[in-house]
Amino acid sequence: MSLARSPLIPGLIALIGALSLASLVVGPAPITVPMALKALVSDQGAASIVVREIRLPRTLLALMIGWVFGLSGAGLQGLLRNPLADTAVFGAPQAAAFGAVLVIYSGLIGTLSWALPFAAIAGALLSVTLVVAVAGRSATIVVLVLAGLAVGSLAGAGTSLAISLSPNPFAVTEIVFWLLGSFEDRSMIHVFLAVPFILLATILLLAAAPGLRALALGEDTARSLGIHVPRLKVLIVAGAAIGTGASVAVAGSIGFVGLVAPHLVRSFVGYDPARTLVPAGLAGAALLIGADIAVRLIPSQGEVKVGVLTALLGVPFFLWVIARRKAELVETPA
Repeated sequence: MSLARSPLIPGLIALIGALSLASLVVGPAPITVPMALKALVSDQGAASIVVREIRLPRTLLALMIGWVFGLSGAGLQGLLRNPLADTAVFGAPQAAAFGAVLVIYSGLIGTLSWALPFAAIAGALLSVTLVVAVAGRSATIVVLVLAGLAVGSLAGAGTSLAISLSPNPFAVTEIVFWLLGSFEDRSMIHVFLAVPFILLATILLLAAAPGLRALALGEDTARSLGIHVPRLKVLIVAGAAIGTGASVAVAGSIGFVGLVAPHLVRSFVGYDPARTLVPAGLAGAALLIGADIAVRLIPSQGEVKVGVLTALLGVPFFLWVIARRKAELVETPA
């Protein structure tokens, strides 16, 4: 069955719609579904303030960031032909966070608002490029994980150093909570700041789809089919880095969505890397909206950070993928 005729994409879109509506309703202030819909299009007093200024921005950010993470994860996994490839494994969120922290630490965020996303994108781009260059396309799981661990640890150490040297304790508290990843207290300004970068990342990653299908047959075959492999690598690495950097700049460090989302949909698309891109993006959006709803429902004095929840869910999944890959390698005859 072709992807156009498959119920997968319509089903994921319907799920995202239902979760988005739930995201507008769920929260400390009880709002019914009819009231939430009315508050979106007309003035309903306090309900409109809650829905439009608090819940709508975080819902849109969760949708966009989940989409670009899922898309990036599918693209990187297709490029390296490795199920563990993801911006989180590559240390991109940590590197993007380090770039953003440098801007906050230097005080540029107050005078140059665009410095934050550009610094985060630069950090993510550097980390993904380093891991791809060190590990290579045919890297083993061990090499890939070790390269990503090294880059992520270096970026994390730089962030810790910046925090340690910061003379302002209030800035330190803000940075630490921001690094945990959250959509709390986000506004439409953050949405508008992220939109152009996420749109650019989407265009770059989707443009790589035909090349990914050819690359699955090997680089030599891809070249014989007219695919410019270096250009393909640039498209995917740049798209993943831009999307990750923009996401970290507005929501902090959120990991493992790009690792999990492609695995959820891959079996439904015949393990075709090109056909995995869009469903993986939609699955990522659904995952992150669902996670943002969940953190609001967890009973606690303060809202649990969504980056903490995705890590708690993503790390066991990451270990499961490693164990399954190890079992497959053992069972494969020499």
